[in-house]
This record gives sequence, C-alpha cells and structure tokens, in this order.
Amino acid sequence: MAAQAKSMTTDPNIEIRQARAEDLSFLPDHSVDLVVSGQAAHWFDYSKAWPEIARVVKPGGSMVFWGYKDNVLLGHSKANAIWDRYSYGEDEVAPGIESMGRHWEQPGRNKVRRLLADVVPPSEQWENVQRILYDVNADATEADTADALMFQETTLGGFESYVRTASSYVGWQQAHPELRSRVDGGPGDIVDMLMDEIVASEATWREMGESWRDAKVKTVWGSYILMAKRT
Repeated sequence: MAAQAKSMTTDPNIEIRQARAEDLSFLPDHSVDLVVSGQAAHWFDYSKAWPEIARVVKPGGSMVFWGYKDNVLLGHSKANAIWDRYSYGEDEVAPGIESMGRHWEQPGRNKVRRLLADVVPPSEQWENVQRILYDVNADATEADTADALMFQETTLGGFESYVRTASSYVGWQQAHPELRSRVDGGPGDIVDMLMDEIVASEATWREMGESWRDAKVKTVWGSYILMAKRT
C-alpha cells in the first residue's frame, strides 16, 4: 500500500511511511498539525495510540477519525435481513455452513458497527470533541439518506462483487476451500447462497432470471467522523 501511494505522487513535500499508530517514533514531539485515520481507528491499541498521537500533535492541532459500517439496500428490508444473517448470524445459513460472522476480526469489527462509540479521546489531552454519525437500519429508504456520507447507485451484481471484498468472506473461503464460487466452477460458496436468497426475496428480481445481476439498487453505509482539538 505504501508503494502504491508513493507511485501516485512526485510532490517533494509529501513523505510516505509505513508505521503503527502505537509507534510514531519517527515524528518529533508536537510536530504535527493534523492526524487523520481512515477506516483504521477500530484497530488501534488505545493504551499506546492515545499517548503517541497526543505526543506528536501540536497544541491546538487536531485529530480526525472516519470510517463506515455495513451497507444496506435502500427499500429492500427483506434482502437486508438476509444480508445481516449471512454477515453476523450465529446460526448456520445452511446445514453444516456457518455464516461469515465468526470470520470477522474482533474486537475491531464490533467497534465499527457501534460507529466508534467506544473510542473516547482523553479529556486531559483533547477538547472540543465532536462526532458526526450516520446510522442506518434494514428498513431504510432513500428518504433517510439526506445526511449520508456514502451513497451509491449500483446493481445486484455490483453488490455481490462488493460482498466478496469483505475480510469475513476471505476468512470463510479459507475455512471452506472445497466450496468454490460458481463462477470459478465450484458448487457455490456463501456469497452464491446469499445472493440466491436475496434474489428469491423479491418477485421483480426472481422474474429477471439469469439477468438478476443487472437489477438496479441503491445502497448506503453507516458512517462516523470523530474529531477533537489538542489542548
């Protein structure tokens, strides 16, 4: 990732380093105006990260953490309930087949699902703490998206492809190498099973037959922005 970032700029004022939030020893004390974390703050060990971030940020400087939770398909509550069951359900989704829930890395995933509510900047080092939250549920419609930060018009095929990028899906694949996806010539994996149920949940999608991937859908993600100013 660092190599890719370096390849995208030739600006001599930009320096790219790979490091952990818990160890910013390459930065002097009070040398940074702004610390930004994008979809990563749920992994920090805050017993170490808060002291390091406070050390490097100048008095009057700022920190901003942002990230997003699971998306929902707007106006499709049945499909969203199925999506949630396959993502986090404790019961088997088919005989002998567990959901992707146990394959999420924890406790980070639960922190994201709670929109980083558990992460509180220490009051002795940070002030003017603000949170901009957008939560979303299975019954959401387009009318509920006025404050959404992440919204997309896509297709069921696009949604299917997105699901296959989830780390929980990768973990599930590793646990079930015998269940390859149909597109790879296998009997079908958990995403194939998920999409079978989602398509079956709505008559319009069922009637599209093999063309269901072309069905237009709108999706939105819950999100958070956590901001604070260094004292």
